[in-house]
Amino acid sequence: MKFIHKKVIIFDLDGTLINSVPDLALALNHMLKTLNRAEFSEDIIDGWVGNGASTLVKRALSGQTQIDNNLDTQLCEDALKIFLAFYAKNLCVATHAYPDVLNTLQTLKKEGYVLALVTNKPFAFVEPILKGLGLTDLFEVILGGDSLKEKKPSPMPLEYVCNELKVTNKECVMVGDSKNDILAATAAHMQSLGVSYGYNYGESIDTYKPDVIIDNFKDILKYFDGLK
Repeated sequence: MKFIHKKVIIFDLDGTLINSVPDLALALNHMLKTLNRAEFSEDIIDGWVGNGASTLVKRALSGQTQIDNNLDTQLCEDALKIFLAFYAKNLCVATHAYPDVLNTLQTLKKEGYVLALVTNKPFAFVEPILKGLGLTDLFEVILGGDSLKEKKPSPMPLEYVCNELKVTNKECVMVGDSKNDILAATAAHMQSLGVSYGYNYGESIDTYKPDVIIDNFKDILKYFDGLK
Protein backbone atom coordinates (compact mmCIF):
# COMPACT_ATOMS: atom_id res chain seq x y z
CA MET A 1 0.00 0.00 0.00
CA LYS A 2 0.93 3.68 -0.27
CA PHE A 3 0.01 6.55 2.01
CA ILE A 4 -1.88 8.96 -0.23
CA HIS A 5 -3.09 12.54 0.26
CA LYS A 6 -0.73 12.98 3.23
CA LYS A 7 0.92 16.27 4.12
CA VAL A 8 2.42 15.68 7.57
CA ILE A 9 4.51 12.84 8.98
CA ILE A 10 4.73 12.70 12.79
CA PHE A 11 7.67 10.82 14.27
CA ASP A 12 8.36 9.33 17.66
CA LEU A 13 11.95 9.80 18.89
CA ASP A 14 13.31 7.03 21.14
CA GLY A 15 13.27 3.65 19.45
CA THR A 16 12.18 5.17 16.13
CA LEU A 17 14.77 7.78 15.15
CA ILE A 18 17.37 7.17 17.86
CA ASN A 19 18.63 4.46 20.17
CA SER A 20 18.88 6.20 23.54
CA VAL A 21 18.82 3.10 25.75
CA PRO A 22 22.59 3.11 26.48
CA ASP A 23 22.44 6.58 28.05
CA LEU A 24 19.10 5.97 29.77
CA ALA A 25 20.56 2.79 31.30
CA LEU A 26 23.65 4.71 32.41
CA ALA A 27 21.51 7.33 34.16
CA LEU A 28 19.10 4.80 35.64
CA ASN A 29 21.87 2.67 37.10
CA HIS A 30 23.55 5.79 38.50
CA MET A 31 20.26 6.56 40.26
CA LEU A 32 19.92 3.01 41.59
CA LYS A 33 23.53 2.93 42.80
CA THR A 34 23.05 6.29 44.55
CA LEU A 35 20.04 4.83 46.36
CA ASN A 36 21.91 1.60 47.22
CA ARG A 37 19.65 -0.49 45.02
CA ALA A 38 20.44 -3.28 42.59
CA GLU A 39 21.39 -2.20 39.06
CA PHE A 40 20.00 -3.72 35.88
CA SER A 41 21.36 -4.72 32.49
CA GLU A 42 20.78 -2.59 29.41
CA ASP A 43 18.65 -5.39 27.92
CA ILE A 44 16.23 -5.29 30.85
CA ILE A 45 16.05 -1.49 30.86
CA ASP A 46 15.35 -1.60 27.12
CA GLY A 47 11.97 -3.17 27.94
CA TRP A 48 11.05 -0.35 30.32
CA VAL A 49 11.54 2.60 27.96
CA GLY A 50 8.69 4.43 26.24
CA ASN A 51 6.32 5.93 28.80
CA GLY A 52 8.42 8.87 29.98
CA ALA A 53 11.01 9.44 32.69
CA SER A 54 8.74 9.13 35.72
CA THR A 55 7.42 5.73 34.66
CA LEU A 56 10.93 4.53 33.77
CA VAL A 57 12.20 5.45 37.23
CA LYS A 58 9.26 3.73 38.96
CA ARG A 59 9.85 0.58 36.90
CA ALA A 60 13.49 0.57 37.97
CA LEU A 61 12.52 1.01 41.61
CA SER A 62 9.99 -1.80 41.22
CA GLY A 63 12.52 -3.99 39.41
CA GLN A 64 9.96 -4.88 36.76
CA THR A 65 7.68 -3.45 34.09
CA GLN A 66 4.66 -3.60 36.40
CA ILE A 67 5.02 -0.71 38.85
CA ASP A 68 4.79 -1.53 42.56
CA ASN A 69 1.79 0.41 43.88
CA ASN A 70 3.40 0.54 47.33
CA LEU A 71 6.40 2.59 46.25
CA ASP A 72 7.07 5.50 48.58
CA THR A 73 6.10 8.80 46.95
CA GLN A 74 9.09 10.70 48.35
CA LEU A 75 11.45 7.97 47.17
CA CYS A 76 10.03 8.24 43.65
CA GLU A 77 10.45 12.02 43.64
CA ASP A 78 14.03 11.84 44.94
CA ALA A 79 14.91 9.07 42.48
CA LEU A 80 13.49 11.04 39.54
CA LYS A 81 15.56 14.11 40.47
CA ILE A 82 18.74 12.02 40.64
CA PHE A 83 17.96 10.36 37.31
CA LEU A 84 17.11 13.60 35.48
CA ALA A 85 20.11 15.52 36.84
CA PHE A 86 22.53 12.82 35.66
CA TYR A 87 20.79 12.23 32.33
CA ALA A 88 20.78 15.94 31.53
CA LYS A 89 24.59 15.87 31.58
CA ASN A 90 24.88 12.62 29.62
CA LEU A 91 22.36 12.89 26.78
CA CYS A 92 24.57 11.89 23.88
CA VAL A 93 27.35 9.76 25.36
CA ALA A 94 26.28 6.58 23.54
CA THR A 95 22.93 7.62 22.07
CA HIS A 96 22.91 7.45 18.28
CA ALA A 97 20.53 7.76 15.34
CA TYR A 98 19.50 4.55 13.63
CA PRO A 99 20.94 3.90 10.15
CA ASP A 100 19.73 6.20 7.35
CA VAL A 101 17.59 8.37 9.65
CA LEU A 102 19.09 11.74 8.72
CA ASN A 103 19.18 11.27 4.95
CA THR A 104 15.69 9.71 4.93
CA LEU A 105 14.19 12.62 6.89
CA GLN A 106 15.95 15.08 4.59
CA THR A 107 14.54 13.27 1.55
CA LEU A 108 10.99 13.34 2.94
CA LYS A 109 11.28 17.05 3.65
CA LYS A 110 12.69 17.68 0.18
CA GLU A 111 9.74 15.86 -1.31
CA GLY A 112 7.37 18.30 0.35
CA TYR A 113 6.28 16.62 3.56
CA VAL A 114 6.04 18.60 6.79
CA LEU A 115 7.75 16.70 9.61
CA ALA A 116 6.75 16.80 13.29
CA LEU A 117 8.17 15.12 16.39
CA VAL A 118 6.04 13.80 19.25
CA THR A 119 7.93 12.02 22.03
CA ASN A 120 7.18 11.05 25.63
CA LYS A 121 10.69 12.16 26.60
CA PRO A 122 10.77 15.36 28.73
CA PHE A 123 10.86 18.33 26.37
CA ALA A 124 14.01 19.86 27.88
CA PHE A 125 16.08 16.90 26.66
CA VAL A 126 14.78 16.79 23.11
CA GLU A 127 16.51 19.77 21.48
CA PRO A 128 19.97 19.01 22.96
CA ILE A 129 19.74 15.45 21.66
CA LEU A 130 18.61 16.57 18.20
CA LYS A 131 21.47 19.06 18.12
CA GLY A 132 23.99 16.51 19.33
CA LEU A 133 22.96 14.05 16.62
CA GLY A 134 22.69 16.59 13.79
CA LEU A 135 18.90 16.30 13.50
CA THR A 136 17.99 19.96 13.95
CA ASP A 137 15.93 22.10 11.53
CA LEU A 138 13.90 19.12 10.32
CA PHE A 139 10.72 19.40 12.41
CA GLU A 140 8.07 22.12 12.27
CA VAL A 141 6.50 21.07 15.58
CA ILE A 142 8.22 19.33 18.51
CA LEU A 143 6.36 18.04 21.57
CA GLY A 144 7.78 16.34 24.66
CA GLY A 145 5.97 14.16 27.14
CA ASP A 146 5.44 17.16 29.43
CA SER A 147 4.46 19.67 26.73
CA LEU A 148 0.72 19.06 27.15
CA LYS A 149 -1.59 17.73 29.87
CA GLU A 150 -1.53 14.28 28.27
CA LYS A 151 1.05 12.26 26.35
CA LYS A 152 0.88 9.20 24.08
CA PRO A 153 -1.07 6.91 24.01
CA SER A 154 -3.50 9.81 24.40
CA PRO A 155 -4.40 11.30 21.01
CA MET A 156 -3.98 14.82 22.43
CA PRO A 157 -0.40 15.43 21.15
CA LEU A 158 -1.30 14.25 17.64
CA GLU A 159 -4.42 16.41 17.57
CA TYR A 160 -2.33 19.36 18.77
CA VAL A 161 0.05 18.88 15.83
CA CYS A 162 -2.89 18.82 13.42
CA ASN A 163 -4.24 22.06 14.84
CA GLU A 164 -0.84 23.76 14.79
CA LEU A 165 -0.17 22.80 11.18
CA LYS A 166 -3.77 23.35 10.08
CA VAL A 167 -4.23 19.88 8.61
CA THR A 168 -6.78 17.13 9.19
CA ASN A 169 -6.01 13.87 10.96
CA LYS A 170 -6.47 12.10 7.63
CA GLU A 171 -3.61 14.14 6.14
CA CYS A 172 -1.13 12.86 8.74
CA VAL A 173 0.71 9.62 9.47
CA MET A 174 2.18 8.65 12.85
CA VAL A 175 5.50 6.76 12.74
CA GLY A 176 6.66 4.93 15.87
CA ASP A 177 8.05 1.83 17.48
CA SER A 178 5.70 1.20 20.41
CA LYS A 179 2.09 0.56 21.21
CA ASN A 180 1.86 4.10 22.60
CA ASP A 181 2.44 5.50 19.10
CA ILE A 182 -0.01 3.18 17.36
CA LEU A 183 -2.70 3.50 20.04
CA ALA A 184 -2.40 7.31 19.92
CA ALA A 185 -2.79 7.25 16.14
CA THR A 186 -5.79 4.92 16.33
CA ALA A 187 -7.45 7.13 18.95
CA ALA A 188 -6.80 10.16 16.74
CA HIS A 189 -8.26 8.40 13.67
CA MET A 190 -4.87 8.68 11.98
CA GLN A 191 -2.99 6.13 9.90
CA SER A 192 0.21 4.75 11.36
CA LEU A 193 3.50 3.15 10.38
CA GLY A 194 5.31 0.93 12.86
CA VAL A 195 9.03 0.17 12.97
CA SER A 196 9.95 -3.31 14.15
CA TYR A 197 13.38 -2.53 15.62
CA GLY A 198 12.58 -0.22 18.56
CA TYR A 199 11.29 -0.64 22.10
CA ASN A 200 7.86 -2.19 22.57
CA TYR A 201 8.04 -4.00 25.91
CA GLY A 202 8.91 -7.30 24.26
CA GLU A 203 5.79 -7.30 22.10
CA SER A 204 5.61 -7.34 18.32
CA ILE A 205 4.43 -4.01 16.93
CA ASP A 206 2.13 -6.02 14.69
CA THR A 207 -0.03 -6.75 17.75
CA TYR A 208 -1.34 -3.17 17.57
CA LYS A 209 -2.07 -3.27 13.83
CA PRO A 210 -0.29 -0.27 12.30
CA ASP A 211 -1.18 0.22 8.64
CA VAL A 212 2.41 -0.54 7.59
CA ILE A 213 5.42 -2.13 9.34
CA ILE A 214 9.04 -1.60 8.26
CA ASP A 215 12.27 -3.21 9.46
CA ASN A 216 14.64 -0.46 8.28
CA PHE A 217 13.98 3.26 8.60
CA LYS A 218 14.85 4.07 4.98
CA ASP A 219 12.05 1.76 3.83
CA ILE A 220 9.57 4.46 4.80
CA LEU A 221 10.34 6.08 1.43
CA LYS A 222 8.58 3.20 -0.34
CA TYR A 223 5.25 4.29 1.16
CA PHE A 224 5.28 8.01 0.39
CA ASP A 225 5.22 9.31 -3.18
CA GLY A 226 6.15 12.88 -2.39
CA LEU A 227 4.30 16.14 -2.78
CA LYS A 228 6.63 17.80 -5.31
